[in-house]
Amino acid sequence: MPRLMITRMRFIVGFVLALVLIAGGVWIVAGRMSGPAIDIRQPAKVLGANGTLEVAIDAPRGELSRLEIAVEQKEKRIVVAALTGTEATITQDGPDRIRIQRTLNRSSVPGLQSGPARIVVIAARPVVYGIRTVESSATRDVNVRLEPPRASVISTHHYVNHGGAELVVYRVNPPDVSSGVRVGDVEYPGYPASGAGALAGKAIGDPAVHVAFFALLHDQELKTPIHVFARDEAGNAARADFDHRVFPKPFRRSRIELDDSFIGRVVPAILERTPDLKAEGDDLAKFLTINRDLRRQNAETIATLGSQTAKEALWTGTFQQLGNSKVESAFADHRTYFYQGREVDQQVHLGFDLAVTANVPIVAANRGRVVFADYLGIYGNCVIVDHGMGIQTLYAHLSSFETAAGQTVEKGQTLGRSGMTGLAGGDHLHFTQLVQGRAVNPVEWWDAHWLEDRVLRKLRGL
Repeated sequence: MPRLMITRMRFIVGFVLALVLIAGGVWIVAGRMSGPAIDIRQPAKVLGANGTLEVAIDAPRGELSRLEIAVEQKEKRIVVAALTGTEATITQDGPDRIRIQRTLNRSSVPGLQSGPARIVVIAARPVVYGIRTVESSATRDVNVRLEPPRASVISTHHYVNHGGAELVVYRVNPPDVSSGVRVGDVEYPGYPASGAGALAGKAIGDPAVHVAFFALLHDQELKTPIHVFARDEAGNAARADFDHRVFPKPFRRSRIELDDSFIGRVVPAILERTPDLKAEGDDLAKFLTINRDLRRQNAETIATLGSQTAKEALWTGTFQQLGNSKVESAFADHRTYFYQGREVDQQVHLGFDLAVTANVPIVAANRGRVVFADYLGIYGNCVIVDHGMGIQTLYAHLSSFETAAGQTVEKGQTLGRSGMTGLAGGDHLHFTQLVQGRAVNPVEWWDAHWLEDRVLRKLRGL
């Protein structure tokens, strides 16, 4: 190879290497010359009465030459954190990170007001051996809410049967906060009363007026605390107590005899449709897994579906019991299961078993929208209809479907045919009335006097 060509190749290689080194140097210098990385961790969207400011800043060795965090509202600018001279806590949070924290409320930040605000963070760090600095900034728009919401009860005469439901009418401000009724550790969301206009027979225009259906569940104590709650995004909360009277209701206790014929029929069919259920051992052991674990899983599914409810009432008038049906098992029946003379399990039956002849039409108890029409473990082929404002009805053990999820159904419209799918001993309808996904006594909802006294009179009084 000629010497000239070798020289040219060496020159080209050297030139490329030089470009690579220059590019790398530029990249390194650019990285070193960039401003601190700012992460505003809190507040996220809303700043409450006891809000917290938390900001993380990344810079080499955590060195900053300037730090200023301010809250801007209208024409005011309040500095709440700096390297010196404020109550902010600044700590090292790793080799290259510092964390700034401070409480933000009226007492710690005089002049802070409810309303829109902007968090502004400016940070700078030294570069080139301290000869110059590079700066960066970050902002976040938040809503300051320093006052707790206000709640007051409008309705009167609240009578709650154990295992039954009730309605409360209340006023809440601001109208957009989360609110409802809390019974012990169970919360029932409220809805704008405008959605109940069809039940009241008139328009209800005040956005602050809300209604909430709630229940004292069969397994809650009679003295369980009940009150209206209101809570905003910032964590500010309020409550309003209201007069209510609780009536005890006796629940039945029954004995269920299990035999090999029944177990051998229901267990394989249910396990085939629920392959994710881990059931091991003999048929009795598998039955007990179904009766305990699958029952609990199904209850969780039903509770989740309870949130898929319209904000307005889709129903009118009383709910209807299935025609020509006989009640075989009442609500909250405490069942003790026996096999070959020994007790093997205990469960509570949360619904009514309505005896009918085989393959009869099962109809909607009231107008609503179907939110579930599929196989559901112990309930077999099951339909759940949402009637709005947290009220739903469940129809189980069907042999077939004549509806589908998403379909609007009228009162008396056929949903399917009766059967014995799931954990059913014979052809019947298992019917459950639900409030926010939790079972209540359906007899109340079949009663025109109960509906008038507990619901309609309160709404017409608005």
